[in-house]
Amino acid sequence: MPTILGSNQYGKAENRVVKITRDGDTHHIKDLNVSVALSGDLDDVHLTGSNANCLPTDTTKNTCFAFAKEHGIESAEQYGIALARHFVDSQPSIHRSRIRIEEYAWERIAGSDAGSNFIGADEVKHSFVRKGQETRLVQVTYDGETFEVLSGLKDLTVMNTTNSEFWGFIKDKYTTLQEDYDRILATSLSTWWRHNWTGEDDQRTPNWNKSYEQAKKHILQAFVETYSLSLQQTLFQMGSRVINNRTEIDEIRFSAPNKHHFRQDLSAFGLENEAKDGAVYWAADRPYGLIEATILRDGAEQRIPVDMTNL
Repeated sequence: MPTILGSNQYGKAENRVVKITRDGDTHHIKDLNVSVALSGDLDDVHLTGSNANCLPTDTTKNTCFAFAKEHGIESAEQYGIALARHFVDSQPSIHRSRIRIEEYAWERIAGSDAGSNFIGADEVKHSFVRKGQETRLVQVTYDGETFEVLSGLKDLTVMNTTNSEFWGFIKDKYTTLQEDYDRILATSLSTWWRHNWTGEDDQRTPNWNKSYEQAKKHILQAFVETYSLSLQQTLFQMGSRVINNRTEIDEIRFSAPNKHHFRQDLSAFGLENEAKDGAVYWAADRPYGLIEATILRDGAEQRIPVDMTNL
């Protein structure tokens, strides 16, 4: 039976790009993990071994670092858009580029109140500690005409210690879970959202950093303000809050592992362990419920792949 070549792409993955910007004595960090994937007129490299249309992956790596120096990194989105456009517009054989970026946040370490800085320093503005919350995500795809920009985050762990219930579910002969009217709701969010900006001349470019911070704010506020009867309900409220408040976002997808906290049975020790009195819980890491959902603006097309966020 003859064989044919299907879809394919190539590039350099996980380029660790760290850009330091010095504004006088005040320094700023952009810490990125950048992966490049290119596709196009590349049949021959697979079928005959000809590399005539193949831009080396080492070149894509070098470009990531050079662009960080030449163009700076105002935002991960801006940087990814510049890279994606460059690979397609500069290489006739490359018809589509996809840039995926993880951004790791740092925050400044303040000096001591005693002012015991090293000799010659009035105020330390170049020391940082790595933040331990979420990792910011970006994916930019460009086909020579239009862009698709996805932003998102992963590993944002949140918890409500009350205002969560779970009851009224199906029960069969294998069901052992008890209904709960005052439970802990905790999850570690992974989410992508799609901007409706496509790079057309008449479109206003979003403020990418502000858009990210506002989307995250609405996700967290919805988590706080939703009296939850299920994690599914909470996800829908978080997504709806983002869509309703951010006009530049048309679609958002969540993957949320339920970080189960079960009240420990202490009856053998003559102890009651009720939530209303401040209970002790067993934090289970696996198995866990995995809740996923996409929320769309009315009339928008679902385009974020379902396997981009699931575990």
